[in-house]
Amino acid sequence: MLFVIDVGNTNMVLGLYEGDRLVRDWRIATDTAKTVDEYAILIRELFLFSGIECASVGDVILSSVVPALTGVLERMSLRYFNLKPYVVGPGIKTGMPIHYENPKEVGADRIVNAVAAYERYGSALIIVDFGTATTFDLVNAKGHYCGGVIAPGIMISAEALFQKASKLPRVDVVKPSSIIAKNTVGAMQAGIFYGYVGLVDEIVTRIKAESRENPRVIATGGLARMIAEESKTIEEVHEFLTLEGLRILYELNSQTVASA
Repeated sequence: MLFVIDVGNTNMVLGLYEGDRLVRDWRIATDTAKTVDEYAILIRELFLFSGIECASVGDVILSSVVPALTGVLERMSLRYFNLKPYVVGPGIKTGMPIHYENPKEVGADRIVNAVAAYERYGSALIIVDFGTATTFDLVNAKGHYCGGVIAPGIMISAEALFQKASKLPRVDVVKPSSIIAKNTVGAMQAGIFYGYVGLVDEIVTRIKAESRENPRVIATGGLARMIAEESKTIEEVHEFLTLEGLRILYELNSQTVASA
């Protein structure tokens, strides 16, 4: 089986593939204080709880936007799985031209999402990823990565409101029952939720106009489904788009190594 690891700033998403089928997935908090051994213990426990033997893992691929953890997880894979992981970054084959002033600046997760979405749909696309930051990435009809937008994530926005306004409480991000709230919590939830829906739709609309194509709009990430319910521009939600992209990149690069 293939073990895929997507390290985000807030959460890590882990998955196990058997061929092209995702057989198990987990979401855990990203913690830069954890050591190689602590991550190994946590992952082994997840495997054990799911009835999976660590020995069944035949390869590992890793995507990370947290440099401090990249090396930790590489060493964990070597020490506990006896496998050198593929790491998404400079030198890995993506099959996708990157039209960015400095391609090394593009987050690994953004490239992985773009590869997965184009493999799945084969058309012009906008991928909206709801993570710590919300990213909007454009892939044209030729399968070229054309750039995009980075906005503060919805949870960051909500937390900033709590921290910077002394009388406002911390609130859960949920869809409110009404846009016209009758209490402070409801008013904050309405502003956060519908303000973010508006942000998404405005950015997508402007990207579409500037691209001069009619890209399909795909969303992924933890809050994608909730925002998509009210968005006028999001057409489809793919919960495991990043994991799927890691699987595709593994297949592309393992075949290259095998034929070398």
